Amino acid sequence: SAAAALAQHGDKPRPEAWKNLVYGGRFMDRILPAPIYDKLTSDTWGADAVRPRDIHNGIEDPNWSYWGGRPILGPDGKYHLFVARWREDNPRGHGGWPGSEIVQAVSDRPTGPFVVTQVLGPGHFPEIHRLSNGEYVVYYFHGCYAAKSLDGPWKHFTKQELGFPKATFGSLAIREDGSLLMLDRSMRVWIKEKDANEFRMPTGESIHPKTPGSYEDPMVWRTEVQYHLIVNDWFGRTAYHMRSKDGVHWKEDAGEAYTIDFDGYEDGTKVKWYKYERPKVLQDQFGRATHLYLAVIDVPKKQDLSKDKHSSKNIVLPLVVGRRLKILNTDKIAADTKTIRLQILAEDGFNPQTDVDVDSLRFGAPEKVDFGGGCKPTRSEKSGKDLIVTFDATGNGITDDNFAAKLIGKTAKGKLLFGYSRLPGVDYSPYVGKR
Repeated sequence: SAAAALAQHGDKPRPEAWKNLVYGGRFMDRILPAPIYDKLTSDTWGADAVRPRDIHNGIEDPNWSYWGGRPILGPDGKYHLFVARWREDNPRGHGGWPGSEIVQAVSDRPTGPFVVTQVLGPGHFPEIHRLSNGEYVVYYFHGCYAAKSLDGPWKHFTKQELGFPKATFGSLAIREDGSLLMLDRSMRVWIKEKDANEFRMPTGESIHPKTPGSYEDPMVWRTEVQYHLIVNDWFGRTAYHMRSKDGVHWKEDAGEAYTIDFDGYEDGTKVKWYKYERPKVLQDQFGRATHLYLAVIDVPKKQDLSKDKHSSKNIVLPLVVGRRLKILNTDKIAADTKTIRLQILAEDGFNPQTDVDVDSLRFGAPEKVDFGGGCKPTRSEKSGKDLIVTFDATGNGITDDNFAAKLIGKTAKGKLLFGYSRLPGVDYSPYVGKR
């Protein structure tokens, strides 16, 4: 169909209402240009649309095709990326991915360059986690590798041994009580309680976005406020962002998480990979996403052949980090609430008393704030190193359907400022459901 043809070229039709989103209303607005490690070069593989580029961003090697990988900050202060790769000269070209191996690559910086230090073994679509008992586990499609240290040795377990035999691994988050929440590739939710031997499905339903698309390989993560996920529509080459209070019941945010026309460098140079897939994020100590990791390829996958000038790699893009917020109201916020007092917390590199353009702030239900609505500030005051902003609660838009309020505004330098806060009167305990 004509619509399908448009989607294949990255021009996926978008809802008319999304034209009214304000800057900061969609996840894609948080993605920053990549820093340049050394220089941009055209003396490398790839279509014209991806050159010149920084070959030191993320991980790439002309002898290997890389695809998908999640990082973690190690106790050594270095960034450890676990990523899949296969030989570029594989007779099947990009189609050689089923024979990939999982490697560990290390960098002094979250954006790379990453250098391979060891091979864990066969596997595809790895995702590293540190469990509540301190053990490191690298999950992948059909099992995992586990070790007590990032240095290894790594022991292999099948998905049957993991108590997860009925689906292919997608992504995982560690719940507040140390139990595990997993999404499979079909975006069904699985939970493994701390005392359980197997994962169970609380609903058995796919939580994919309502926006039509061909979805696969979701990425889920948990912050101190809520759960987030990004999922890619591989056919439409567009990804979407969703949020959840408990990891089981999800809300779809308006706007794109990323498309194919957002990528570039701090000097203004633009890059346009044919596909951006396998989204992963680096998290800080509060669970916030600080960097976005993506598998990219310069041509349609079937056109990436053995021993040619095309291939795939992983790139890294910095993100605007959400500010830490606390609502000081103790009563549940409703339509008749008069004022909302919001504490904006100070942290290293951020002084809310000098770095916030208070007049630019809007606060309330994300469905309102993302479109320019929400509450307006009436005054602000210092509280230690923090800043307390009082909002006229008129038009806050918060209903029983909301579990987090959102702040959008600007810094004193005109940059994007945003954050989420939990709401008073909402139960955030992990989902239990039927045993």
